[in-house]
Amino acid sequence: MKNRKLLFIAMIISAGMICSCTDLDAEILDGVEITNDGSGSSIPVESQLQTAYQGLRTYQDQARSHIVSEHTSDAIVGPTRGGDWDDNGVWRQLHVHTWNPLNGFIRDSWNDILSGVFNANQVLENNPSPQQAAEARLIRSYHYYFVLDMFGIMPFRELGSPLTQEPTFFERAEGTQFVIDELESIINDLPDRMDPTVANKDAARFLLAKLYLNKAVFMADNPAGPYTFDAGDMNAVIQNVDAMTNTLATDYWDNFVPNNSEISPEIVFASRNIQGGDGGNVQSRWRMGNHYNQSPDGWNGFTTLAEYYDRFDPNDIRINNPDADALTNSGYNLGFQIGQQYGPGGPGVGTALEDRNGNPLVFTKEISLLTEGSTLETAGVRGVKYKPDYDNIGSPDNDYVLARYSDALLMKAEAIARGGTPTGGDTAESIVNAIRARASQAAITGSLDDIYAERGRELWWEGWRRNDMVRFGTYLNAKELKSFESGPERVLFSIPAGALSTFPQNPGY
Repeated sequence: MKNRKLLFIAMIISAGMICSCTDLDAEILDGVEITNDGSGSSIPVESQLQTAYQGLRTYQDQARSHIVSEHTSDAIVGPTRGGDWDDNGVWRQLHVHTWNPLNGFIRDSWNDILSGVFNANQVLENNPSPQQAAEARLIRSYHYYFVLDMFGIMPFRELGSPLTQEPTFFERAEGTQFVIDELESIINDLPDRMDPTVANKDAARFLLAKLYLNKAVFMADNPAGPYTFDAGDMNAVIQNVDAMTNTLATDYWDNFVPNNSEISPEIVFASRNIQGGDGGNVQSRWRMGNHYNQSPDGWNGFTTLAEYYDRFDPNDIRINNPDADALTNSGYNLGFQIGQQYGPGGPGVGTALEDRNGNPLVFTKEISLLTEGSTLETAGVRGVKYKPDYDNIGSPDNDYVLARYSDALLMKAEAIARGGTPTGGDTAESIVNAIRARASQAAITGSLDDIYAERGRELWWEGWRRNDMVRFGTYLNAKELKSFESGPERVLFSIPAGALSTFPQNPGY
């Protein structure tokens, strides 16, 4: 399938993707009405490319792919708090792996990802330049990766085929190879990494490293494994990481501050947000766990799990950063919050906060799926991964990180530990400890267990935890608040009910 031009179909396209003009002829492409001015000209390719970039904002939302990637793992839980956060149990279903084809979050993730594919394909339908085409194809490949990872199939339609023709799909192995071939064919047409919010060569290499690292999973006859990691694939991981610009930010938190894309050399690819203007939902990364009485106020929702929090040194800068600006404006450290919470100024300066019933607002590690009584508003360790933009809380300037170089380095370490050939004097141990040194953490070995644990610490709440757990064989295990081993079908999500007239359901559902 390498040389076939494909147009992938989105199952549900948002109304915002329907473009309108005046004096109009209309053309229907995959269910979306595309209009022109009657002169035969189409929507400018620059505008369509911008729409394709905007499609990456689905990964910023706390209730799209992020929720199905993180809430189904051991890193985040969304407990029901009395009458809050119940939503007919959909949050609990994700954590305990009891979702079904009607789950709205899984459906919305499917729809948003395939809508992003559609956006990218619109660029390719509109005579783009070689660089514009390469950018669109990289954006599309990013979406392809997640639909393959989560659902195990890749829907597509032949370019130019009539809309009455039934769409079809790639099986997981064939789709994986298609995306690898696609990325390898476009690298020379992509720009170097100057602005990480623009698709670039390093972003393609990062995604290729992800694909080769997970190829054993994606190509397996049984999606639940066991997986056999080929040394040639591991060497391809190492080769792609070695080809990237080799730079870590001096400060871990430079990756998540409001002007992160401007100051961090580590960000490989990001979804752009403009302060006070065009942007996605990155504010969710401080609101989703914050209490109503904190600054900025939050939704008193998501927490991490005690077993996850306890894997960190409490003084690890990645979860306990006493940032002066954050303390002045919010009263808390960046990272995880536990214990008595304070208003702006922090301990000794700010007011000791209370919950809505006047009880001390003391966040605890203890959490349950159905929280009741006096712990409704205090149960669970909260997390703030992105520093609030205090100049515009609701429309912040923080770009949302889609790929970081520290992740790439950890992929290289894992590939070496799985049989790849070391390069550049690196060992799995030396790579892991270079990342730990930035957080002032003691050295550890480069075993696979240590690499897995370090990925959990370095990349907490960044949307990769489920993917890592599947590859390391821990995703189905019992965990905090889930006392049983999940069935093997749960390594893939169910195909949403609305798509079953066209696509087959995954086995076990």
